[in-house]
Amino acid sequence: MRTLVELAEKDDRINLLVGDLGFGVVEPFAEKFPSRFVNAGVAEQDMTGIAAGLALCGKIVFTYSIANFPTLRCFEQIRNDVCYHNANVKVVSVGGGLAYGALGVTHHATEDIAVMRTLPNMTVVAPGDAFEAELATRALVAQQGPAYLRLGRSGEPRVHWDGLDFQLGKSVRLTEGSDITLIATGTMLYTAVQVAERLSQDGIQARVLSMHTVKPLDAEAVHAAASETAAIVTIEEHSILGGLGSAVAEILAEHPEFRVPFKRLGLPPTFTSLVGSQDYLKEAYSLTVGGILNSLAGMIESAKACQ
Repeated sequence: MRTLVELAEKDDRINLLVGDLGFGVVEPFAEKFPSRFVNAGVAEQDMTGIAAGLALCGKIVFTYSIANFPTLRCFEQIRNDVCYHNANVKVVSVGGGLAYGALGVTHHATEDIAVMRTLPNMTVVAPGDAFEAELATRALVAQQGPAYLRLGRSGEPRVHWDGLDFQLGKSVRLTEGSDITLIATGTMLYTAVQVAERLSQDGIQARVLSMHTVKPLDAEAVHAAASETAAIVTIEEHSILGGLGSAVAEILAEHPEFRVPFKRLGLPPTFTSLVGSQDYLKEAYSLTVGGILNSLAGMIESAKACQ
């Protein structure tokens, strides 16, 4: 929010709309720019329609709510009002994945990347830490057209420091390695870095890519991983259907010259019956460092055999 307030001070086109959520976060914007802040209430379809109207009047509009509410609840309005008109609306979801796990499946955002990346004109960004989130916000303000910014619940460990060359549609290579490539997006980035550190202790050198932009995907980085490393793994706090893993698989399938072992790690495409904290659910679905290492055991053995 600090970044958005800073940008709004310099650009009076920036507006913020919320669906009666985000209090404790949005007050700095609301207090500083009351004429550019709207609480639409628990009416996300109306919120999105208002945002589209403002955007078509020349505004840059951010909509904001938790988990699936600003995406799935108002998907028709995003499709027809925002994307069809290529309106300058940036949909922001806080608490992607299982962040609101204790509130049950109604508050899980586990299919959002899949549906948003199917929409024409839509850019989909899932930053891996607060630094990526700040740079993504700046980049999306500068870019015309619809966008989806998928955030964690805050407090994610910082992976990047100063000097990051952030570009929409271009991944960031965090570590070098030729044995395996770990491609992570959003909240799983820090975990991927930890997995790479553990693998290095066993002599397995992992390349880690932060694929902060899921659409447009950095196909060039995927091609390089397929030709320069022995295996590719995608890691995401999202269903394995339609998200990062599917996007990478599509690229690999269309280029049969890249015959590389490939694995998608994420959430099963089912409704969970489990209720608990984000950490509890990630443990249950093997999205912890230990769980991922266990899931990669076969690939790791193959990589060792090729050394």
